[in-house]
Order: sequence, then structure tokens, then C-alpha cells
Amino acid sequence: MKSLAIQILTGRWFMFFASLLIMSAAGATYMFGLYSGDIKTALGYDQTTLNLLSFFKDLGANVGIIAGLLNEVSPPWFTLIIGAILNFFGYFMIWLAVTKRISKPKVWHMCLYICVGANSQSFANTGSIVTCVKNFPESRGFVLGILKGYVGLSGAIITQLYHAFYGDDTKSLILMIGWLPAAISFAFLWTVRNMKVVRQTNELKVFYNFLYISFGLATFLMVVIITDKLSGFTRSEFGGSAAVVIVLLLLPIIVVVLEERKLWKDKQVAFNNPAPINIVTEKASLDSLEVKDDNERSTKVESVKTASCWTTIFSPPERGDDYTILQALFSVDMLILFLATICGAGGTLTAIDNLGQIGGSLGYPKRSVSTFVSLVSIWNYFGRVTSGVLSEIFLIKYKFPRPIMLTMILLFSCTGHLLIAFNVPGGLYVASVIIGFCFGAQWPLLFAIISEVFGLKYYSTLINFGSVASPIGAYLLNVRVAGYLYDKEAEKQHKALGILRKEGQDLSCMGTACFKLSFIIITVVTLFGVLVSMILVVRTKKFYKSDIYKRFREKALATEMEMAPPTPEKSTVDENDNVRGKVVGKGG
Repeated sequence: MKSLAIQILTGRWFMFFASLLIMSAAGATYMFGLYSGDIKTALGYDQTTLNLLSFFKDLGANVGIIAGLLNEVSPPWFTLIIGAILNFFGYFMIWLAVTKRISKPKVWHMCLYICVGANSQSFANTGSIVTCVKNFPESRGFVLGILKGYVGLSGAIITQLYHAFYGDDTKSLILMIGWLPAAISFAFLWTVRNMKVVRQTNELKVFYNFLYISFGLATFLMVVIITDKLSGFTRSEFGGSAAVVIVLLLLPIIVVVLEERKLWKDKQVAFNNPAPINIVTEKASLDSLEVKDDNERSTKVESVKTASCWTTIFSPPERGDDYTILQALFSVDMLILFLATICGAGGTLTAIDNLGQIGGSLGYPKRSVSTFVSLVSIWNYFGRVTSGVLSEIFLIKYKFPRPIMLTMILLFSCTGHLLIAFNVPGGLYVASVIIGFCFGAQWPLLFAIISEVFGLKYYSTLINFGSVASPIGAYLLNVRVAGYLYDKEAEKQHKALGILRKEGQDLSCMGTACFKLSFIIITVVTLFGVLVSMILVVRTKKFYKSDIYKRFREKALATEMEMAPPTPEKSTVDENDNVRGKVVGKGG
């Protein structure tokens, strides 16, 4: 028997706790609005150039095909190592450029640095989230909601820590988001790993405990943000709030210890006590043989289907079975999901990346920009948790399809875009909440739909392909629409005032007109995404009415039988001379 300490450190729940901590520092890309002004001022960029940097940030964060393919053939710890190295290198080089410790880099250099640094997020996501989904396949909605929720909270978490360590020096924030996520990933390299799937009767109850703690953390951060907005925090007060944040981040370890201790005791009882004896009739044995034969036949059929990925590209299996990578990429369902994500994530990400410039152009004080970023971060968390957990509950209880919830989220995000477009008084605070919620809510739904429709065999690669939709949408709506129209309006204002822009001077715009047309266009594009998403709802309606988790229950049952203690010798008994049975020992 393992000792209790070994049981805790090698158990599934400590692995999940380690993934929580990795995710809590993996969302630095959402803080771009906080330090983008330093990049713009220090390097003399106009808005189009800054939005180009933003695009490469989103490209790096969401194009994780390499991370996905790497995770298919290597253990998760190797994926996490690569991510940590990329994270530190990318942001460290940006910090050197902004603080002018190196000569002014060319624009393509900065694009490369921020793309490399942001790409580390896809490695962290792949190494942690994919591993957890495979270890808890029947609770994937909770897993995705909670883990992606911590990613959403990471912006507010890092903001508290940075104010405590560096005050208001946003340049030092760039250095912090370079070393902190890398350090956490290195600390838990050997913890995050694939394990055999087992069923646990109180599994959802444990996830609810993790969920309650995360709610407490999000609520505390919300209170801190509101208090700071009303009265302003000193650096020492930020130090106190940062200490509470760290305690709340570590609090789930109590859940881990209690749960692993319970499992450890159960194993001791099963190991020390004789196994109860059950009489299984020959009929039951025949049934089990039939099930075994059915499984063998399905395995043979599956092997035929996946014999050659090139010859079966346009002959995919049933929804829910394991698609090959090419079958999934060329499927109509993936195309629809991809297009809907381009429209939805592209619009919300454009708003998030331009919060600093939007706030400035609409006349909000500079201190409010930090408030907007934190609000987006916290409601990003609420969106991820709500969509992940509620979609799982609705799916289990009412067979409510996840694509319907995705469609509702896209429709709701249009409200936030319109608040920005028409500059409703105080509307940017409400828009930050709505856009943060909707942006966060899309990701657990996207990842869960991919896992359910296309299977888990190549899940690492497929979710990273799905994520590519976000930077494509951001490029089209952020760089080509918002950035272009902002600079066009800024030049118009400068000419009207007779101001000549010098080389290396940033280009600023003031007033509602700076972003009005951009967000009207974004609203129209998002509504188109709603219509596209409805097509997926119709196509997958029958699939979501079926029992999509049946195969995972059967797999978990087979694993439990393999892990059961040795059984007593078999013997036969006669019952009424016409029933032949077997005595089988079964572990408690």
C-alpha cells in the first residue's frame, strides 16, 4: 500500500489542483490592454501597428497546432516545459524593448516576441486541460468550466500581485508575466500526467467543492476591484489583498487532501478485508461474454474505419466516435463551428484588446482602464464556469444541446458591442462585464462540443485547431476594421486641428466616432455567427438526445475490474439442478 503522502501527490485530485494553479497564471494575454499603452508610447506606434501586435498575440495564444501534435506523441510534462520556455523568452524580450535596454526592435521583431510569448498559453492549455478532460471524461463540462475559469481569473490575479510587488509600474508587469507562469509550470511538471479512467461516486461533489472555492476567489477579487475603484488602494493594501488571493489559490489543497485520504482508507479496507463473494449465474456469464463479443466487434470495426486516414477523410464515423484528424477537419460540423467562433470570439476579443484605447477615446480616466481589464477578467471567469457547469447539468438532466447555449452566448454579446458603439453613459463598465462573460463562455462550450462530436483520441490537436478561429476573427475585425477605422478618424481629427504627426509619435483619437462604425460592423458579423451556429444546433439535435457518455462508463468499469484485488479460487454450485453458477470474488 502507498503511504498517504504518496497517495496525495500521485492522485488524480492533486493533478487537478496543479492544473488549477497552472491555469491561474496562464491568461496573461488578456492583460494586453493594461500594458499596450507602454508599448505604443515607448516605441511610437499608431493604432494599426498596435492592433497588428495584438493580432500576433492572439495568433500565438490560439494557434496551438504544434502544441497539440506534440502532446499526441509526448507526455504532458514535456509540453509544459516547452510552454514555460516560450513564455519567458517572449515577454522578457518585450520588457527589454519597452524599457529600452535593447535598441528599438523592428515591428516584425515585436510581432515575433509577442507571438512566441503568447503561444506558451496554448502549451499550458494543452498540457493541463486536455490531460484533465481525458482523466475525467464524464465530468468534462465541470473540468473545462473550472480550469478555463481560472484562466479567465488570471488577469485579475496577476493584477493584484503586480500592484503589490511593483505598484503602478506597468512595464514591470510585462516582466512579471514572463517569469511567473514559467515558474509555476516548472513546479508541477511531474504532477500533470495521463491516468487510467475510473469512476468515483462522489466525483461531481468534489468538483462542486472546487467550484465553491473558485467562486469565493472571484467574489473577493470583485470586491477588491470595486473598493479600489471607489477609494483607491495603497501599495500596502494591495499587499494585503494579494496575500488573501494566494491563500484562496492554495485553499483547494484541503479538498485534495480530504478526498485522497478517503480513497486511501478505502483502499486499505479493500486490501485488508476478505473480498465478499457473489454468485453469478451462467446466464449472467453468457451476457458478459456477449458484451465482450460486441466490444471486440466494435473494436474491429473501429480499426477498419481508422486503418488509413487518407482513404477515410470523407467517410467519418458516427458523431461521438473517434474521428481522425483529417476526418474532423474536413467535416461540415467543424466548418460550421469554426465559422461561428470566428464571428463570436473575433468580435469580443477585439473589444478586450482595445479596452485601453476605447476608454481613452470615450473620456474615461486612466485608472478606469485597470478596472475594465479586471472586470473583463472576472466576468471572463464567470462566463467560463457558468457555460461549462450549466451546460453539463442541462445536458445530463434535460439533454439540452451545448450548441444552443453557444448560440445564446453569441446573441448576448451583441449587447456589449452596441453599448460601446453608441457610447452609453457609463456603458463601458457594463460592456466590459458582458463582453468578458461572453468571451469566456464560448471556450468551454467550443472545447466540449469538439470532444463530444469528434471524440477524445486526437483531442489535443482538434481543440487547438478550433482555437485558430479566434485570431482569424481578431485579425479581420481588430486589425482590418477597428484599427484601420480608428487611425482614419484620428488622422481626420489631427488635420482638422492642424496638427502634423511626427515620425515615432503615437496617433490618438478622441470621441465616440473612433470606434462607433467598427462595433456596428462587429455586431452585424456576430449576428451572422448566430445564424451559422443555429445550423449546428439542427445538425446535432439527434446526437445530443442520445447517451453520449455511455462508452466512457463502460471503459471506466473495465478499468475498475482490472484494478480490483485478486479474487478467490473459482468453484461451481448447483441450484435446483438446472442453474449452473460461478462463485466470483469481488473487491470491496
